Amino acid sequence: MTNPNSSLTSGYVYTLQAFVMWGLLPIFWKWLNHMPALEILAHRIFWSLVFLLLFLAGRGQLRLGPIFRDRKALWSLVLTGCLVGSNWGVYIYAVNANHIVEASLGYYITPLVNVALGILFLKERLNRLQFIALVIAIVAVAYLTVDLGKFPWVSIYLAISFGLYGLIKKMSGVDPLPALAIETLVLTPFALGYIVWGLWTGEGHLFTDSRLTDTLLILAGVVTTLPLFWFGVGAKRIPLSSVGFMQYIAPTIMLLLGIFLYDEVFPVQKQVAFAFIWMALVLYSYSVVKKYRQNKHTS
Repeated sequence: MTNPNSSLTSGYVYTLQAFVMWGLLPIFWKWLNHMPALEILAHRIFWSLVFLLLFLAGRGQLRLGPIFRDRKALWSLVLTGCLVGSNWGVYIYAVNANHIVEASLGYYITPLVNVALGILFLKERLNRLQFIALVIAIVAVAYLTVDLGKFPWVSIYLAISFGLYGLIKKMSGVDPLPALAIETLVLTPFALGYIVWGLWTGEGHLFTDSRLTDTLLILAGVVTTLPLFWFGVGAKRIPLSSVGFMQYIAPTIMLLLGIFLYDEVFPVQKQVAFAFIWMALVLYSYSVVKKYRQNKHTS
């Protein structure tokens, strides 16, 4: 018989590991910043597929046939594959173009984008706190755009693409790891074509740069898949409210890395915008906890 306390503790450990690794990923991509973002993306896609297939086969879970026979689920995963691939590409570009702070803003905004998508596509209704939080987030982005004179497209694209990715994937009903295997499989012809072209022309970095580069490119599949597995295991064992709070760990680590490790500029305009976003997230998180407790009492 499984000890509930032990299961809860391991759930927190797994979930924490996932968010910490996601937060530290900029360091990994920075080690490859001598390469074009598109080439890094191609390797991330290809080696993620290789690692996923080996991982699922090792666990006896390599059963992708039913997904291919479910046309609706398959087309959903084709779409989510395009979304996650573009999200990865923009994220890698942002990190290596010294926009880590802007990328972290995108992942702070994502929960609020999820609320907006719920209204648009799932006909969900906002409570008062969620409505106020959404308005504050919109004001923050508008302020940042007007005051800096530049629309924060990296932040907004990361938030919207990841929000849509989560929405469509949830509706597909496929488990996370087999779903990611299909998504990377969809993208692999393009990724493999790019890699082969680089090997053929000598312009690629695999096997031509250094052993460290080769190792990092192959490990791109591990650092992509492992935190997703940890999150999948951990999130099933801990309360939803805890997952909601812990999701801010990754963008917080990214923000601190951008400012203190990579000396990115953090002007007053961005500080004000972040303050608005954090205010919105406090209200949003409070509404989630309140709703969770109400549902728990009524169940």
